[in-house]
Amino acid sequence: MANRKKRLKKGIDSLSEQLKLHEIKLKKAEKDGNIGLASYYKKELAGKKKDFDRKKRMLEKGG
Repeated sequence: MANRKKRLKKGIDSLSEQLKLHEIKLKKAEKDGNIGLASYYKKELAGKKKDFDRKKRMLEKGG
C-alpha cells in the first residue's frame, strides 16, 4: 500500500508542475494572439486539473 501512496504523490507532483507549465504557455499564447494554441492549452489544463483532483481524492481516501 505504501508504494501506491508514493506513486500517487509522485503523480500529483508531476501534474502540479505540468499545470504550472501549461498556464505559462497559455498566457504566452494569449499574449501572442495565437487563439488555436490558447484553446489547446485551455483544454489541456482542464484535463490535467481533473486528473490532479482525482489523484488527490484517491490519496486522501486512503491510497
